[in-house]
Amino acid sequence: MTTLVFGGTGFIGRRAIPQLVAEGEQVVVMDINPTTADFSSLGDAVKVVAGDVTAFEDVIKSVVDSKPDRIINLAYMIGGGENTPHFSFRLDLLGMDNCFEAARLCGVNRVVYASSFAVSGLQKEFGDVAIDEQAPMYGSNIYAMNKRYNEFQAAQFNKNYGMSIIGVRPPMVTGYDKVRGSTAHVRMVTLPAQGLPVSFPLKGMMQIPLHVDDIATTFVRLTIADAPQHTVYNTGGTPISLGDIANIVREFIPKADITFVSDGGLADSPNYLIDNSRLMNEFELTYAPYRDRVLQMINEVRAHHGMPLVDSK
Repeated sequence: MTTLVFGGTGFIGRRAIPQLVAEGEQVVVMDINPTTADFSSLGDAVKVVAGDVTAFEDVIKSVVDSKPDRIINLAYMIGGGENTPHFSFRLDLLGMDNCFEAARLCGVNRVVYASSFAVSGLQKEFGDVAIDEQAPMYGSNIYAMNKRYNEFQAAQFNKNYGMSIIGVRPPMVTGYDKVRGSTAHVRMVTLPAQGLPVSFPLKGMMQIPLHVDDIATTFVRLTIADAPQHTVYNTGGTPISLGDIANIVREFIPKADITFVSDGGLADSPNYLIDNSRLMNEFELTYAPYRDRVLQMINEVRAHHGMPLVDSK
């Protein structure tokens, strides 16, 4: 079978593509930056084409040419989008609608797309309660509002046309090579791994990191599943403060120079208590322990810079 991946050369896509191939899929990748990932080791199983998801003619051509059985859309604006509202609109809303409509016109009923945990807003809106997929949405920045509309639009396509469009709500996706969007949890690891100092405003600010390898697996499992039971899935992650991430880093790098301006941050934290039982129970997924992922990221950075690797404690 064939899977078409929009935005497939990006941070998540370049991890998901090899997993799709391992599942026996033929993969076509459409990306506005087609040379930012190298899939040559996967041979004829992967074809990469240039295209802009905000241009309907590019989207429909890629669907017509590849004749996919399913589609993954990983093309979205990383970050709040407050300073680029027009571009954010085109990529997050117009681009997503182009994907849904091209799938509809070409009879591709399964589409899996990236929503976000940001739709929920701040944890203080819910108190000390884990948020499931039925909870109210309070996210109010441009990115969150765009993702809220993506979920609304997907529901309309599913209702009107009998499609299977499924939203995945990633948390703060982490990995040593992440450079856009929420990166405090990344820089907390990668800069000390290089022997560099790092400072953050709020020690108590909560994070909800999930490693990019795990979120890639989630997208793949939902895409190739015969009949997912739901149309939106929380992925969850590890609820942890920046201060506690610093403590993990210091386990491996005792001399890590990590400082904070203030101990606060909890009250202004995004939602970090997330109920992902729907995903975990239906697909029997497990995530690698976060501490193990921190060590992995440290050693990926150190290997990249030709530095000695760190042993597990």
